Formats: sequence, structure tokens, C-alpha cells
Amino acid sequence: MPKFAANLSMMFTEHDFLDRFDAAAEAGFAAVEYLFPYEHSATAIGERLTRNNLAQALFNLPPGDFASGERGLAALSGRADEFKASVDLALEYAAATGVKRLHMMAGLASSHDPKALVTYQGALELAARKLGEAGLDLVIEPINGRNMPGYFLNDFDLAARIIADSNMPNVKLQFDIYHRQIMHGDVTMALRALMPITGHVQIASVPSRNEPDGEELNYPFLFAELDRLGYDGYVGCEYNPRGPTTDGLAWFKPFARS
Repeated sequence: MPKFAANLSMMFTEHDFLDRFDAAAEAGFAAVEYLFPYEHSATAIGERLTRNNLAQALFNLPPGDFASGERGLAALSGRADEFKASVDLALEYAAATGVKRLHMMAGLASSHDPKALVTYQGALELAARKLGEAGLDLVIEPINGRNMPGYFLNDFDLAARIIADSNMPNVKLQFDIYHRQIMHGDVTMALRALMPITGHVQIASVPSRNEPDGEELNYPFLFAELDRLGYDGYVGCEYNPRGPTTDGLAWFKPFARS
């Protein structure tokens, strides 16, 4: 049976951020993820996790100036010192939250630019080495160009090649089923092929990015497929609820923690 993590950047937004931990636990989630924790103290987040007996499934390295449109630093030349500092900061939050994997955002750059690729590979090597010293995995996620135009890592085959070329065992794929369907389709066969390098899975309906209970994808089948493939990591619920979050959790009731 899949283990689901509520994405607190998108779910339970009826509450202030720290109160979303309480709301997720009350709704039956045993784990949470979110984009970025850095506006809150690591201690405060750790306390909410402990109080609610929640596991921290995932969060992202600092992305640069997100409010101004930056979407990561890894592929951006001239930002190496800032990137290194972002890894160090993320590791402080990792220690406080007990998370076992962090996502490295690539940034806005052409995937056909050799300089951007070399920069990205160097950043990945640095981050994976530092995370490995802390016993953590580094995950990378292909993101579709409709939601994030100009994102460097916009292809699953490219991500798989980068992971293989890194030759670092703690570098894994973040397989977002929503992004996969929009970019390439063929979700089930891709899961079967890429499961050996997959470190995290995320879900949402396609095309609306709402609850995983309709539209293009047959999520009950895909959940069963994850079980058949032996996936034992978390499945992040990275979707925008149609209304109040708890009103859309009928799909989740069979999986909720009592």
C-alpha cells in the first residue's frame, strides 16, 4: 500500500504554514513534504513534525530568488558560491527534520546549452557528495514546460542520463507522474523502466493538477503498479485541491492513518 505525504505548499493552505502540519496529521497523513522550509526556523518545523508524529518526506534546496522568478541555481553559471551555501543551509534543515532526500532544482537555462549542462553536473556532484556524507539522497525532477517554461531539466531521458553519468549511488530520480504524463505519456512503462533509479514519486490529476481521482490517469491502477514494482518510498501529493483540502480527500480515506 503506498505511503502518502501531504504537500503543505499546495494542500491545507486554509491554514498558516506551521498549522498545516497539524491539519495534515488530523486528516490521516503520516508524512509531509513542501517546496521550501526556509521562511521558518528549522526548530519550529522539527517541533511540529514531532508533535504530530509526522515523517518529513522531502523538500527542495533553496531555489535562488523564487519570488522574482528563479527556479533553482544548479544550471546557472556564476552562482557556484550561492549554490554551495544553499546546500549547507538545506542540510541544517535536514538535520532538524530527519528528511532522507532533498530535491535540487535546476533553474531556468537551455537544456541544449553545453555550459549549462556542465554547470549542472558540477552542482549535482557537489550536492550529492555533501548529502552523501550526511546519509541523504539527492533527487532530480524533470518538470514540464507548460508549468515551468524554460526549466533546464525538462526531459526524463535527460534526467536518466545525468543520473547514470554521475555514477553516484545517492543520486535518484524524482518521478512526478503529473509531469511525466504532460511531457511524454507512457507513465506505466516509464515507471517500470525507471523504478531502479527512482527515489521519490509525486502525483496529481492531469491536466488540472487537482486531486488524483479522475481526468486522464487511472490512479488506482498506478497505485497498484507502484506496489507491484516494490516501491516503498513516499508518494507526494503535489496537487492543488479544488476547494477546501479536506473536502477532496475521499480518494485518500483507504490510505489514511487511523
